[in-house]
Amino acid sequence: MAAAVRVQGERERRYPTQAAGSDEVYLTSGPVVRRLSLAYAGLAADVYWIRTLQYYGGTKRKLAAELPLAPPPALSADPDAAYPLLDPLLDLTTTLDPRFNVAYRFGAIFLAEPFPNGPGRPDRAVALLEKGLRERPDKWEYMQDIGFVHYWYRQDYRAASDWFDRASRLPGAPWWLKSLAATTLAQGGDRRSSRQMWLAIRESAEVDWLRQDAERRLMQLRALDEIDQLQPQLSEYLRQTGQRSTTWQALVRGLVVPGVMADPSGTPYELTPEGTVWVSRSSPLWPLPDEPRSTRQRPAA
Repeated sequence: MAAAVRVQGERERRYPTQAAGSDEVYLTSGPVVRRLSLAYAGLAADVYWIRTLQYYGGTKRKLAAELPLAPPPALSADPDAAYPLLDPLLDLTTTLDPRFNVAYRFGAIFLAEPFPNGPGRPDRAVALLEKGLRERPDKWEYMQDIGFVHYWYRQDYRAASDWFDRASRLPGAPWWLKSLAATTLAQGGDRRSSRQMWLAIRESAEVDWLRQDAERRLMQLRALDEIDQLQPQLSEYLRQTGQRSTTWQALVRGLVVPGVMADPSGTPYELTPEGTVWVSRSSPLWPLPDEPRSTRQRPAA
């Protein structure tokens, strides 16, 4: 027994056991997993969905911690480098349970979110929602979500308007989808139409997470409005003083602002070395959405 303990200790010292990695998907074929699950496909779908949430949340936290030190994986040659297992996990979940409503709607947001909050794959988000529509052609929420992906992540306002219009024609669809389609086509890309869209998402949200995400997006739009008000004041102060950058304390002493200005989440805005106002990386509102039609200067990432 003593000799066996010594031999095992020497073996572990020379050949340490590799930690088992959790980021592996050994079965990637949905139909195969469905057959193997027998009568427990629904339970297996729940397990894969929980794993999807853990994988997405864990990867997001890891990337947020590494972001100042490492180049964004999403900018590499492989667009899925940041979240390689997200799409397969969602496909398995929705194949095991083709009517898993939450997996379709949340999963589409996960896939479409740009780095570091997601892999930046709106094409896969649309494909996932279209998969749900093949199972439930009467689900106007999926059509609304496809329009949302085209609007928010692709800035394809005509496609977004078309999907909102298609959704409005289904039985049970809310009245505001028709007006949302018209507004998107006429004013796509401005904050008023974005705000109307997120208000609509908030009103139609079936779960708290989606409702809270819509609230966060509305706060981001408020932050953009506030930045547009603060930036001219900062630029004028810098022009008059001849400085290139400043601090909130100096702006308060100069009577430019009444105090340290905070974004809608309560986190103070950053004053960057380039002379711009922007949200802090410590704010839950960071990063703010891109606005293709905006000409405002942004700080370097």
